[in-house]
Amino acid sequence: MKTPSHKKPAPKVKAKAGTKARARPGPHPAAKKAKEVALRAPGPAPTASSGKAPLVLVVDDYEDAREMYSEYLQFSGFRTAEAKTGVEALKQATALLPDIILMDLSLPEMDGWEATRRLKAAAKTRHIPVVALTGHALAGHSDSAKEAGCDAFVAKPCLPEDLVVEVRRLLSENRNRKITSRVRAPGAR
Repeated sequence: MKTPSHKKPAPKVKAKAGTKARARPGPHPAAKKAKEVALRAPGPAPTASSGKAPLVLVVDDYEDAREMYSEYLQFSGFRTAEAKTGVEALKQATALLPDIILMDLSLPEMDGWEATRRLKAAAKTRHIPVVALTGHALAGHSDSAKEAGCDAFVAKPCLPEDLVVEVRRLLSENRNRKITSRVRAPGAR
């Protein structure tokens, strides 16, 4: 029996083991607010040297978090890519060379600490700013994240608009660093 053309099929439901499934008929609930906040956010998303919107690699093993942050960033003018493990993050970062990486520190296969160390050790990716995201905001984690090579530390859960502000701040700092490093001192060859 055919489904009448005026009826839409039921939305697909995804669930991890031990979690409640939630119907996904449209964008993540945070995306609704994203449009409004994106209009109020301080300035437009900075553009990469290619003239395209900056690319943000969102690394989190929790699908809902990846989806929420990605959608919010897209509504705020960024392009996004996603990875769910530390190993996948290394592959994506090397292949895509994103402008910034949002790295959950508790990941399967290879944790975010080690993935960040490897990214910062590689000549091809060491310039990419990394924002550590973690639900374990214990004293000392921020310092440990910086020692691993993270450029900033954000405790989860965080409001997506706060994350966008941090991403813009780091991209601006990184862009200013690149401009400063290109300027030669007077008389230098």
